[in-house]
Order: sequence, then structure tokens, then C-alpha cells
Amino acid sequence: MPEEALVSTQVSDGLTVLAVDDEEPALQELAHLLNEDHRVGTVLTAPDATEALRILGSRPGESGVDVVFLDIRMPGLDGLELARVLSAMASPPPVVFVTAHDDRAVDAYEIGAVDYLLKPLRSERLAGSIDRTLATRAQSRPMPPQPVPHGQPARPEPPEDEVIPVELAGTTKLVPRSTVRFVEAQGDYARLHTTEGGHLVRIPLSVLEERWREAGFVRIHRAYLVSLPLITELRLSGSGYVVRIGHGPGAPELPVSRRHTAALKRILRGRPPREEGPTGPLARIR
Repeated sequence: MPEEALVSTQVSDGLTVLAVDDEEPALQELAHLLNEDHRVGTVLTAPDATEALRILGSRPGESGVDVVFLDIRMPGLDGLELARVLSAMASPPPVVFVTAHDDRAVDAYEIGAVDYLLKPLRSERLAGSIDRTLATRAQSRPMPPQPVPHGQPARPEPPEDEVIPVELAGTTKLVPRSTVRFVEAQGDYARLHTTEGGHLVRIPLSVLEERWREAGFVRIHRAYLVSLPLITELRLSGSGYVVRIGHGPGAPELPVSRRHTAALKRILRGRPPREEGPTGPLARIR
């Protein structure tokens, strides 16, 4: 495909987007929808992974690609394999998967995709992917040091809320991490217990423990990872310590293993006091 056919410019200072799809009609439709977004400046298109890598290699540094919209099922190197290659780059571009199949959402999440769009595309969902891309770019840029009043410690920025794709009866549902109260290990899977119910995802508990540590999740047992701010009580029961999550008669109680008890006590006692309530509980330790 000639170089001129790969580039469509709309706004000179907007995002540079690379769209990759082996089906020409789908590729042209994606490029058309991207060009309609005023935040997109240049749309590059590629019919396969080989051409995509050539384009990415020819645009290094500041003139590179800001985000890749990528089909999953393609001949040769498929979309997931290409995304893994991109992740090894020094400064990999964010990836948005665009596919007609909803059975690879968890794989896309594990790779670190910004979003997962199902065909046929809708302009509002595409706009949401651009929103996520801009948020990811802003988060990755180093922030200049902010002045701190004398005698006051600097307050760390809260981590961005992560969204977990969950497959349910043929539908991919996006579950915000902020709605998760605790996570339960179930073999190689994990069940996310949210305010609305439980969702099974193919992610080991150890992976979520590492990934969500900065968001306030702590391991209390080989089978449980809990949101620290939601712990309202730690007490000794007949068989050992348990934690209570939330308030009310239906609040779940989870076991705390011996190996995690001392560390959890230190964490709870080290937290600044908070008013007891749904958004800032004060854990009682017995």
C-alpha cells in the first residue's frame, strides 16, 4: 500500500492514531470514525501487523504514534501478539482493541489494553476510548513538582481507577476497581466481590495483589485480597482473627491467616483516624 494512502490528516496538533485491520471495509470505517473526532489529527492505516510495525518504526520519538486501534484476529501475527511486541518497546503506545469477538477481553486486559471495543463500532464508544487514551498519556507524563506549604507533607496523587473487563453471558461488562470490596481466589481465577455481586475473571490473585497494592488493597489470607478503607473491624474469633467489610447486619466477615495478622494490625494502627461511615471507616481492633 503506498505511503499516501496510509495518512489522513484532520487536525495538525491532534492525536496521531494507527488503525490496524486486515478487512478493508472495517479499516476504512474505523478510520472514518476516528477522523470525525476533533481530538484526532492524523490517522494512519495498516492491513496487517507487518505494515503496522513498519509504520511504527518509521515514526520514532515525539513524532510517533499516540495510540494503536488494533483488530485481534488477523492472519500472520494477530492483534494480541502484536500488542505483546509493542509492550516491549521503550515507550509503547497505548492499545485499543477493536474486534467482533468478545471472548478475548481478559487477555486484552492482561496485556494492558486501554479499551476493548466490539464491532459494529459506535462513535460514542470510540470517543470514550479517546478519553481513556488522553488520560493514560496524561498519567504517563512526569508532573512538575508542586509547591507544598511549609511543615506539611506532600499528598500523593490517588491512583487512576482501573476498569476490569468481565465476560458474562456473551456480554463484556466493565467493572471499575473502586466498586470491588474484596477479591477471592478460586484456582487460577479470581472472583471480584462488588457492591452489585460477584464476577469471575481469569486473573490470579497474586497478580491483582501486586497491581492493586497502590490502590489500597491488602492480602489478608491466601484466598482473600481486601480493600483496606472498607475494613471496619478486626477481631478475634474462635478460630482466629476475622475482618468485617462495611457496615450493617449483612456485612461480610473474612478470615485473616496467622501469617498476615501482624502485618494487618500494623497497617490498621498506622492509618490516620477517620470518621466512621461508608466512605471512611475506622477499624476497631480487638
